[in-house]
Amino acid sequence: MRVLFVASEVYPLVKTGGLADVVGALPLALAELGVDVRVLVPGYPKVLAGLQTRGREVDLHGLVGGGPAKLMYGRVGRLELLVLDAPHLYNRPGNPYVDEHGRDFGDNHLRFGALCDAAVWLAGPEGGQRWRPDLIHGHDWQAGLVPAYVAMMPPQQRVATVTTIHNLAYQGVFRSEAMGALRLPASMFDIHGVEFHGHLGFLKAGLWYSDKITTVSPTYASQIQTETYGHGLHGLLRRRDADLYGILNGIDTAVWDPATDAHLPAPYSVDDLAGKRHGKRALQLELGLHPDPDAPLFVVVSRLVTMKGLDLLLSAGRSILERGGQLAVLGSGEERLVEGFQQAARLNPGRVAYRGGYDEPLAHRMQAGGDAIIIPSRTEPCGLTQLYGLRYGTVPVVRRTGGLADSVVDTTPESLSAGQATGVLFNDIDASALAWALGRTIALYHNRPVWQQIVRNGMQQDFSWRRSAARYLDLYRRALSR
Repeated sequence: MRVLFVASEVYPLVKTGGLADVVGALPLALAELGVDVRVLVPGYPKVLAGLQTRGREVDLHGLVGGGPAKLMYGRVGRLELLVLDAPHLYNRPGNPYVDEHGRDFGDNHLRFGALCDAAVWLAGPEGGQRWRPDLIHGHDWQAGLVPAYVAMMPPQQRVATVTTIHNLAYQGVFRSEAMGALRLPASMFDIHGVEFHGHLGFLKAGLWYSDKITTVSPTYASQIQTETYGHGLHGLLRRRDADLYGILNGIDTAVWDPATDAHLPAPYSVDDLAGKRHGKRALQLELGLHPDPDAPLFVVVSRLVTMKGLDLLLSAGRSILERGGQLAVLGSGEERLVEGFQQAARLNPGRVAYRGGYDEPLAHRMQAGGDAIIIPSRTEPCGLTQLYGLRYGTVPVVRRTGGLADSVVDTTPESLSAGQATGVLFNDIDASALAWALGRTIALYHNRPVWQQIVRNGMQQDFSWRRSAARYLDLYRRALSR
């Protein structure tokens, strides 16, 4: 089976969030099941510079977005890539979606429309002479036009399509005037098509035209069919319930392994946690925190946005300090949240630390050196940081939503006795509810035998991609059978 992934980012070349981790790891797990997977990504400068090997190049003429463009074959590690090299679309400063001032690029509809157009070219008679996918698996709104373009192909040329929703809040909505530049027929601008409240919806297109739809956890698949979490697409998702699957993300257990992680000052495992204690002290020194082995160290590795519930932590964080704990935050995002954590660090030297931006090695050291990781999300499709925390023996404190609810087992007398407790959960989107959960976590931390049991329970969970990849393979077969 030949499968083409289409995505706007891929680890380790370009990453703004968990999407890149999934796109970098799932193809490798599928390859172990015999699937021939290639990943199509835009030719950002970081991608072109990071390719370890380059193969043939093919000129593409008449691509959406205009300008010179070519398709470059290459590799990074074991990952086979197809890179759309179109400098007029991708060779610019900023991250994949916004400029250096944080503003959306005004031509994002063309930048990612071109990516979708290139994907469908590969499935057509000309591109297929080299390598033709049986199925195209698009990720998030940036790949949303792929199923629409496939629907425009002659029936005998069409390939199967799957669209994965990593976060329904981001939908790629543009003015209706973009239809012409994207070469979409006027007939598609309909509620039964790409139209979304008078605008063109990239993700709406993917959800309407795809053979199958997935999202990244079972609970989130249910939640997005409700008005509260559906962001205006809940009706369509309810209509397509029979084709909607929630498959929990996995993690790359080779990249995230405390026994072999080169970013850590000392390795450790579930059978020998000495290296974790060493990592805690090293992290405290690195971040300017008091090197106190008995102080419970809470960490946050996240985008600092309201959706992640981190405004709740600004209010509830005092409960950590009042009980002798410490807090370390890594991330960037909304200005008021960044300023809030910066101020907390200034007012509480040695007890609160803040680092801006995203630092992959530091993220690994925080996962290893922390005692608990806080994820108080309002909504969380899957979440990966709690899975990394479990893998590294850093107990997740999470709100009961989406993939957080599917991957963390609350600590109760019953779950402890059954050997299933792996974290602390709370329900309400409320600072007092988070403060209660933090207080409960600290009480558990000081009960050392119980805490060690929770830590070891988490480290023994299997969140590798193997299980999830098998479910995707089954889904691909279903899509192809249609």
